[in-house]
Amino acid sequence: PEGDAAPTRSSNPTPVPFDLSDLWSGRDDVASIKSYLENAKPFYLFTGFFILGIALAFTPCVLPMLPILSSIVLGRQDGGPISKTRSAYLALAYILGMALLYALAGVLTAALGSGVQRALQSPIALILFALLLLFLAGSLFGLYELKMPQAWQNKVDQLAGRQKGGSIAGAFSLGAISTLVASPCITAPLASVLGFVAQTGSMALGGGLLFVMALGMGLPLLLIAMGARSFLPQTGVWMIWLQRGLGLVLIALAIWIVWPAISVVADNQNQTSPRTEKRISSDLVFQVVRSSEELERILQRAKAENKPVMLDYYADWCISCKEMEAITFTNPEVAKAMSRFILVQADVTINSQQSQALLKQFSLYGPPAILFFNGAGDEQKSLRVVGFMAPSRFLERLQELGAK
Repeated sequence: PEGDAAPTRSSNPTPVPFDLSDLWSGRDDVASIKSYLENAKPFYLFTGFFILGIALAFTPCVLPMLPILSSIVLGRQDGGPISKTRSAYLALAYILGMALLYALAGVLTAALGSGVQRALQSPIALILFALLLLFLAGSLFGLYELKMPQAWQNKVDQLAGRQKGGSIAGAFSLGAISTLVASPCITAPLASVLGFVAQTGSMALGGGLLFVMALGMGLPLLLIAMGARSFLPQTGVWMIWLQRGLGLVLIALAIWIVWPAISVVADNQNQTSPRTEKRISSDLVFQVVRSSEELERILQRAKAENKPVMLDYYADWCISCKEMEAITFTNPEVAKAMSRFILVQADVTINSQQSQALLKQFSLYGPPAILFFNGAGDEQKSLRVVGFMAPSRFLERLQELGAK
């Protein structure tokens, strides 16, 4: 019966806390930044997106429009100027209208992303997405402009023109409408942000991150509304360099995305038959499985021998997986602690039904993930590792399992 043979399942993997110190502990590549974003504590993650929003507000096609935008949003009350307090309320209404629509975009992107995430992990999809990022980066370097078709732009302008400036409802509506006008400076970084949100698969996180980013974008407008226009930096060449900097970030992301895809193609050409073992070092050899049936046989044999198992979910396109092998597993103390385990690697490089079944068996979205089973065949859910983990912290996990 399945109840006797199958190991303990887990529907709520324990998230792995992430320490900022991991970023400068010998991991200074783009994958480290991606790993940080995927595992960062909420405070750091939301703060980062708020700062990103502020940076987007200072791009050369947004900042010069702020004084004009403020006059449209704030308007005049009874033919005269409005108070600073009411100006602040109107600016907040505009910002909330903009933020709520961005949040909706984040929720929808995350909802769709969780369903198509595995399909987007094939080498072809990775290469196409990298080309898209390069195309978006080109717009940030001024090679061409990305903007809404003129017919759509006219419709949005007509709708915005019907809104009454100086009223809370009008300011809120203008904020929501403004998100439909994709300026050349915002389109590229926003597309990249939505791509990251799609990878998280969390609607709450996706909506929250886009909401906070929009709040950052609206901060300069709020400063103008409160009479702090003099504190805003003047337009100039520095904004062009900021835009170019965002373009460099997109190029770096494109390289990070396409590199593992190239690795997959190269491995497929060099490998004539699927490997059944993978040697990390002279002392560490993983048994490679590609189906739930193969994994089940190993887990049952380990249970019969009363031996603990370390199950590593791996894919050739997963850079964090390669980081674990190159940095964490090769650490002498970690390797010594791992030697008492039966080491199993679930290879989910190919997006097949067997790979999906392996992931679904333990409610995983994808690699990297490491699961631990005691001698009785029970998964120690509190020790589950998702994402990269530095050697010192991974050693603590191994030692904690030994103490149980």
